[in-house]
Amino acid sequence: VNQILLLLLVLTVCAILYNKVHQVPSALKNETVDLESPEEMEEEIPVVICAAAGRMGAAIAAISSIYSNTEANVLFYIVGLKTTIPHIRKWIENSKLKEIKFKVVEFNPMVLKGKIRQDASRPELLQPLNFVRFYLPLLIQKHEKVIYLDDDTIVQGDIQELYDTKLAPGHAAAFSDDCDLPSTHEMVRSVGMQNTYMGFLDYRKQAIRDLGISPSTCSFNPGVIVANMTEWKHQRITKQLEKWMQRNVEENLYSSTLGGGVATSPMLIVFHGKYSTINPMWHVRHLGWSPDTRYSEHFLQEAKLLHWNGRYKPWDYPSVHTDLWESWFIPDPSGKFKLTRPDS
Repeated sequence: VNQILLLLLVLTVCAILYNKVHQVPSALKNETVDLESPEEMEEEIPVVICAAAGRMGAAIAAISSIYSNTEANVLFYIVGLKTTIPHIRKWIENSKLKEIKFKVVEFNPMVLKGKIRQDASRPELLQPLNFVRFYLPLLIQKHEKVIYLDDDTIVQGDIQELYDTKLAPGHAAAFSDDCDLPSTHEMVRSVGMQNTYMGFLDYRKQAIRDLGISPSTCSFNPGVIVANMTEWKHQRITKQLEKWMQRNVEENLYSSTLGGGVATSPMLIVFHGKYSTINPMWHVRHLGWSPDTRYSEHFLQEAKLLHWNGRYKPWDYPSVHTDLWESWFIPDPSGKFKLTRPDS
């Protein structure tokens, strides 16, 4: 009897083990199906925008326009100085933008010590946040690809399209050529804008002539950048930019020139011949260059991104095409930032 019971016990154990062994592949298969069934995690699109004192409404309008025109998984990096960060955070958290994903990053202006001349014709261009774009890898740690936008932009297209800009192997960034959009050429000529290296660099200086760059070379605008962080770090782009900033302090290579390009000029040098291009409709610019010269409404409606580079900003007066910008503006809950309008 004992032997029979023992045999039955052994058979029972074997049956249990057999079932478990043959159930393992099924369980694994089910797990695999469960893991694959959700859609792949959507890629995060990091967008860097500065929030400067006196023009925080610009950053708000830019963010609002991006957020309203995309279904993409956008993470906003909002860069400010210590004194401005509480204001921009409160503005976002107390408006319809409270749903956005964002990180506030403090920029330390001490990194610029000894690297900026104080004699530029436009002092506002010397504001520390103008140089945030030089330090992208130090501010943004975990992303391979990053979009940087000037605060005086609004986005009318899906930011995913801009993010999908292809960068050629070995290129750390993509920009818009200043000669790339025939529709803007008439405006460039009419208001005397510069769109070549001659407008930004002082070719009377030997250091500039030694670069071997023709003064008639088309410039580019770094107000919209799609950057590859791996290449940026590998090529030590930040160090190269700092080198030319310091040389300008010593030799005045570009700070007093027509372009007023204290942030643009070092980028023109460092990235010469080594950048990819952005679709021209993703950077329609010069809207802030004149208070009178306007683009056609049809052309502006087709544009994916508008940039009020120049002196005449859409939150001030006078300026052009302010209706396009103001449609994305969200009033400051604290009342500190106010639009300047003819009747205000």
